[in-house]
Amino acid sequence: MIPAHPQLTAKAWVLMDAASGNVIASSHPDEHLPPASLTKLMTVYVATRQIQAGEMKPDDRVTVSENAWRTEGSRMFLDPGSQVSVHDLLRGVVIDSGNDASVALAEHVAGSEDSFAGLMNNTARELGLNNSHFMNPTGLPAPDHYASALDLARLARAIINDETAYYDLYKHKHFTWNGIRQSNRNLLLWRDSTVDGLKTGHTEAAGYCMVTSALRDGRRLISAVLGSTTVGNRASDTEKLLTYGFRFFDTQTYVKAGHVLATPMVWKAHEDALQVGLLDDVTLTLAKNLHRKTETRILINKPLVAPIAQGSVVGTLQLYEGDNRLAERPLIALESVEVGGWWTRAWDSLRLFIGDLIGEWSENSAPA
Repeated sequence: MIPAHPQLTAKAWVLMDAASGNVIASSHPDEHLPPASLTKLMTVYVATRQIQAGEMKPDDRVTVSENAWRTEGSRMFLDPGSQVSVHDLLRGVVIDSGNDASVALAEHVAGSEDSFAGLMNNTARELGLNNSHFMNPTGLPAPDHYASALDLARLARAIINDETAYYDLYKHKHFTWNGIRQSNRNLLLWRDSTVDGLKTGHTEAAGYCMVTSALRDGRRLISAVLGSTTVGNRASDTEKLLTYGFRFFDTQTYVKAGHVLATPMVWKAHEDALQVGLLDDVTLTLAKNLHRKTETRILINKPLVAPIAQGSVVGTLQLYEGDNRLAERPLIALESVEVGGWWTRAWDSLRLFIGDLIGEWSENSAPA
């Protein structure tokens, strides 16, 4: 038996498995809320994508503008007119939560904060973050600047999966710049050795916010907590979620991508059969159950007629536990099939015509 999820102080929250992307539990996951400095997750993601695309380098020097220097709120303590490497600015954004570093980085990437916000919103659309909109790189309060707990969990997952070379930044506890040593505000970096990121945030409007990831026994969970009531409560809320997810849920790959799952008949083809499988693994996060029995059902679109290109959708795979459908994925052709000779095409055309008359192709095939 799986207990109900823990009671939290946060306004909205999400607990997600990093491998599957499945949401284990949530409350108000799509609500538009001020994200405060959690905004900087997107700031860093956009910047590191620019590095990976070859548009800039970690050791590029950035001249700090007066606009960046004057930015209010938490600071890296940059000097106006000084030159700072992109890598140091990234550390200043992640560890110090420096608004001055965020603006300096944004201006270097896009020329201005407004232009950089456009890049942030374009990236949000690419990632399917439909309940987020950014007006600046810092998270300082602004009209029409918001995010959802689910979007921030998805963004964290993208950072973990896409930006592996830079994810290490999020676990550092201290950073010193201009002779000033500042501590990472993520209390769980000190309390829990399995926690290795990501970011905290706070404004009066947003409350206390936190996006966290932890890796235990090879399994990674992500939590997003928005609007907790105190610094201690946001850490406690996060701890409760991570404990709940690791203790009562598990993630397993039930069907592997690229494996031949069936070899259905193909009409008018040079070959009689086609190898079909999945483009991606079927990886699911479910309540722990040592006695779970699953059944794979394969439905083939009939008739399959050549030519068929590799990667074409040719059917559906369904995964069941009893009468409960756990997942459904498109079946694809794992190879290309070319058309056969004129006699094969003519004979199969006749057989297909007869099949149409008797209604043989009106439905998908039975499970294989």
